[in-house]
Amino acid sequence: MVAYYQIKSPLTQITDGHIHHYIQAVSRELGEDLTPADLETYLGQDFALLYVASGGSEGYFLEVFEKLRTRPCYILTSGESNSLAASMEILSYLHKHGGKGEILHGDIAQIAEKIRSLKIAHQAKASLRGKNIGLIGNRSDWLISSDYDPAILMEKLGMGFVNISMQELLAEIAKESYVPNEHTARFLSQNYDRAEVEKALYVYGAIQRLCEKYRLSGVSVRCFDLLDTVHTTGCLALSILNDQGIAAGCEGDIPTLLSMVILQAVTGKPSFMCNPSQLRPQDGYGVFAHCTVPVSMLDGFCLNTHFESDIGVAVQGQLPDSPCTVFKCAGDLSRYFVCQGRVAPSPFDPMLCRTQVQVHLDSFDYFLTAPISNHHTLCLGNHAEQIKTLFSIL
Repeated sequence: MVAYYQIKSPLTQITDGHIHHYIQAVSRELGEDLTPADLETYLGQDFALLYVASGGSEGYFLEVFEKLRTRPCYILTSGESNSLAASMEILSYLHKHGGKGEILHGDIAQIAEKIRSLKIAHQAKASLRGKNIGLIGNRSDWLISSDYDPAILMEKLGMGFVNISMQELLAEIAKESYVPNEHTARFLSQNYDRAEVEKALYVYGAIQRLCEKYRLSGVSVRCFDLLDTVHTTGCLALSILNDQGIAAGCEGDIPTLLSMVILQAVTGKPSFMCNPSQLRPQDGYGVFAHCTVPVSMLDGFCLNTHFESDIGVAVQGQLPDSPCTVFKCAGDLSRYFVCQGRVAPSPFDPMLCRTQVQVHLDSFDYFLTAPISNHHTLCLGNHAEQIKTLFSIL
């Protein structure tokens, strides 16, 4: 259901029947009802429409303007009875007086798609409010450009930020425990050194308990510190957590974690934190690779060692032939990049991280001229428009 607040002039010739017919047409294309609401109900929604049904509505808009200026006004027009003309006057006034908004006008299919994107974006933004993300340890020393600003995360998304020491993680790992579940069973059933898998699952149990303790919806770990201290990696832990709905990244990379959290809020699905490892503009393909992919994204997988250290356990998987979205935002939300691509079969290269995804992209200019640091996120499906819409309302 999408609520709308309607204004129209009593002098208009448009009838309630005309209005109902138009609203029903948009509802059918949208796949859910547009439902009339009074002003207070409209104002109480995370996302709702302002339906300007006719010309001559401008004065009625002024009567409620002070209440409307605090939220974006998505102005639905019918294309009849000077609805568009009145909407343009209203939007112009709104912009002059510090408000935000846009007009939804034209082909009904396009209007419905725009409403759908706006609703997803507003629901995603609302879902992030009050959630926490955390950093265990510090960011890795080589992430010299991966800055972040917790104050801006609170201001723009309503998200909190928690710092957790590496010592606290190591104390949890020393408990050598985890709660068995379908994810841990899946890894234990693989033809791989069971003791190494158990050791990696102790890391999972430790991070999972810290996420519960600090009420984290996302976490990034300075994982290379684990190599010398507990002689394993965080790859399995992060893979499982992503499949359990907790966005989880490595190397203490908060901008990439933030990107994963946003993708999850928009799509309801996990994403893969990965390096752009090889770019081939001449044939339109790039290879993205890392060791922590969520198994739910894969057609099949096996276990291997962690690439850089050749110890521990990492996930070596194959993603299905599918449309995909590549996304990254800056840690202060000042910039973002998103594009759509398609996953293609990828031969395994032993000199790259264990899960390697070959992606067809239309352009590689961004990666070579103005990248937002190193790591990026990849998810299955086309979600670029929803990401763009979300950033338009931040």
